[in-house]
Amino acid sequence: MAYSHTTEGHAGQTPQSAKNAGPREWVGLSLLSLPTILLGLDLTLLHLALPALAIDLQPTSSQALWIVDVYGFMIAGFLITMGTLGDRIGRRKLLMIGAFAFGVASVIAAYSTSATMLIAARAVLGVAGATLMPSTLALISNMFVNPRQRAVAIGVWATMFALGMAAGPIVGGILLDHYWWGAAFLVAVPVVGLLLATAPFLLSEYRALQTGRLDILSVALSLLALLPIIYGIKKLSNSGLSAGNVLGFAAGFAFLLLFVRRQRRLKSPLFDLNLFANRAFSIALVVLLVGLIGVGGNMLLVTQYLQLVMDLTPLVAGMWMGPPALAMLAAGIAAPLASRRIRPGFVIAGALGLSVIGYLILASLGSEPSGIVQVSSAFSLVYLGLGAIAALGTDLVVGTAPAEKAGSASAISETVQELGLAIGIATLGSLTTAVYRSRIFDQIPDTMASDVHNAVRDSLAGASSVSQKLPSGLLEEAKTAFTAGFNVAAATSAISIAILSILAAVTLRHIVVAEDEEAVESN
Repeated sequence: MAYSHTTEGHAGQTPQSAKNAGPREWVGLSLLSLPTILLGLDLTLLHLALPALAIDLQPTSSQALWIVDVYGFMIAGFLITMGTLGDRIGRRKLLMIGAFAFGVASVIAAYSTSATMLIAARAVLGVAGATLMPSTLALISNMFVNPRQRAVAIGVWATMFALGMAAGPIVGGILLDHYWWGAAFLVAVPVVGLLLATAPFLLSEYRALQTGRLDILSVALSLLALLPIIYGIKKLSNSGLSAGNVLGFAAGFAFLLLFVRRQRRLKSPLFDLNLFANRAFSIALVVLLVGLIGVGGNMLLVTQYLQLVMDLTPLVAGMWMGPPALAMLAAGIAAPLASRRIRPGFVIAGALGLSVIGYLILASLGSEPSGIVQVSSAFSLVYLGLGAIAALGTDLVVGTAPAEKAGSASAISETVQELGLAIGIATLGSLTTAVYRSRIFDQIPDTMASDVHNAVRDSLAGASSVSQKLPSGLLEEAKTAFTAGFNVAAATSAISIAILSILAAVTLRHIVVAEDEEAVESN
């Protein structure tokens, strides 16, 4: 393994004993980065295409929500299943099958003639997308058996999603200026074609030996557990806590308990719960979860701030998100290199410390024009921390798992990150909304029409949509109220990430990068 611990040694390849990756593996890494970039692009491209496709397909408000959400539901629900399936049938095979399905579903989505057809295509895209992330990460663990090279490779891989998200508004703006909304989905086709044509030559196949049959009941239980929980979290951010949400959470956690109970009884479980016995594995997942909660909520708020407070177009706002994406790329590569000389726990803690500074800057934002530079600079610091935990946290998860469980370990890592993003959007978004409504309530004139009143009280987006009907100064008051809510959310994130930084330094202080054939003892 890549890491050793004072109380538990891990047998495996070390930098000196493991074979160094050659040009074929590094070219293969660039190929495996393409699906990751594609998933990031797909996330932001859709938001740009929504207004145009809404005019064409005329979805109801409920259908519009499902067009956006069903993709994430399917990815989160099927990640664990697909990670284990890749271990059993072959990781390259699953990657190619998933990529082919993703390409076909993208074409169907592009040429959808109704909202229902697009929702179905997006659902298939989500299932196909669930095959891509764990397959690519597990294949990297096979290709780069030298732990130091693997850490750098995972760092590169981990930052590609952010680069895809950053490029989304730019690519989408260019496409939508020249073509119809369906062109946003067709971006996937050449990427899939290149992957299918070159994967057999650049990627070696890996399949775990002596694995049992896939337990269908475990697959069903995992879906019945994860989907209600993810749905409840997303609904919480839109409509607050309700009886339906509570029932959804209760059902999800009940099925989760049944899933755990069944995994403990099976000889060949869908997910091996013994992986959690490794402290580095478990702590790395906590770091990823809490870190992504902060990033997920603030990423949404930053994009809203740039567009609704600073009045930037999606294209220009996307360009201001470029520096944070580059910061994440730099941290994703630098953190594994730094961990060769400094213990990974301290590298993670230091990077999270930079994120805390970024959140504190966001907590002091105002609504003046200089806020554009301030928010981009601050979020760059936040993304430095994200790049470090994405690279080292993911490498800890994969590196401490047995080779035959790499797909499962990759899947749980991705599932935790999906949960973190969803929880962050729900909790920090709700906190911002609560502050906004408390600040704007007394500013709304009693004589205002009820529909306009409700729009302004609901959110800054609502106030912007009826800006022509607002009295002088009220929109500025709404912007100030939103910024105050953003400040509170950022301050809350700063406190949470500061605690996480201390946790990482203390709990991971014994983990070191292996230097020789034997487990390294550290004090």
